Amino acid sequence: MAKKYFPLNSDGCRTRISPRSANSATAEKQRYVLKGVELKKNTIKYLIDVTIFINLCSITIIGILLGFVIPEGKGVDKYFFGLHRHEWGSIHLYLSLFFLVLLFFHIWLNRAWIVNSTKHYFGKNWKNALWAFSGGWVVLLFIGWIVVKIS
Repeated sequence: MAKKYFPLNSDGCRTRISPRSANSATAEKQRYVLKGVELKKNTIKYLIDVTIFINLCSITIIGILLGFVIPEGKGVDKYFFGLHRHEWGSIHLYLSLFFLVLLFFHIWLNRAWIVNSTKHYFGKNWKNALWAFSGGWVVLLFIGWIVVKIS
């Protein structure tokens, strides 16, 4: 079988363009420049996913520390590795906020897959399904907040 040679794109890379994606913007390799370093989209997605994994492991470990290891109440030594229980809680909070930022970028970089999968499973009603999934967790958080405020 003969080798196929593909023309160079605007980045100077050889990119195979399938007939299905020849007219789309995804035919070109997506690249981003960060502080002079050129990164491919898949490299950025990998780095974000690894960071999310490490972040979630850290949040889980600190949550276990706060729930089971560091004691609560008055008159008890509330220090672990030289940090007070409230400092561990602050670290837990900041890691959680950082997770939300990473989650936003993760969803943004994978939005094409999310839309295509939703179209595949829900057909013509894909937009309604996507809105229901997107807004459903907000409604659940609001209901949980009301339940906590009432009790």
